[in-house]
Amino acid sequence: MTGYVNSIQSLGGADGPGIRFTVFLQGCRLRCGCCHNPDTWQEKAAKEYTALEIAKKAERYKEYFNEKGGITLSGGEPLLQAEFSREIFSLCKERGINTCLDTSGSVMNQSVKELLAATDTVLLDIKYTQEEQYRSYVGCELEAVLDFLRYLDQKSIPTVIRQVIIPGLNDTEENIRKLASLKASYGCVEKIELLPFRKLCSGKYQNLSIPFRFEDIPEPAAKKMEHLRELLKKL
Repeated sequence: MTGYVNSIQSLGGADGPGIRFTVFLQGCRLRCGCCHNPDTWQEKAAKEYTALEIAKKAERYKEYFNEKGGITLSGGEPLLQAEFSREIFSLCKERGINTCLDTSGSVMNQSVKELLAATDTVLLDIKYTQEEQYRSYVGCELEAVLDFLRYLDQKSIPTVIRQVIIPGLNDTEENIRKLASLKASYGCVEKIELLPFRKLCSGKYQNLSIPFRFEDIPEPAAKKMEHLRELLKKL
């Protein structure tokens, strides 16, 4: 089976537990205002690989993974290539490699369920905690993402909720309290990570002649991030 891959990061520490071999798949139907990878939006506009090629590439780095590390599929949105992703994960698990899925959780079908059956950890990007913001700044419904989280909880798949903190949109104590309530409500959620909004991606938008919707939004102050993280710990 083949699929479309935008890029590969051999050894990284920000995309799941331990050291990760991260594969950024091509294709995403969402249009998040804070997206760092607009070059992954167009489906099939990237290099084509077989699942076996990806698994063998990951296996080369197995000695660096130790117990926690492994392969992460990110994007783009790997759920759009669920069958390809499942085959990669299945081949990696045969090789004793831990599997992690970085996703928006906006797609659910039988192929996605089969992919999740081969997934050890999910990084779930819950971008906002208000339905209106999801429709305005993401392009899908929050309820679809919460349905995805309910399925992860039903299957007891270890989950890390991630959220990019964007000044003026979700940098509020109310938002943090809602995130904390998700952790309290779903046993599969191991932790919540708050990530600061960054604008290093501006050049990508310029090169692609695509307007960067959040160009005029400032990056959050370090003190603000510290305050929100401390609040989350207390909750």
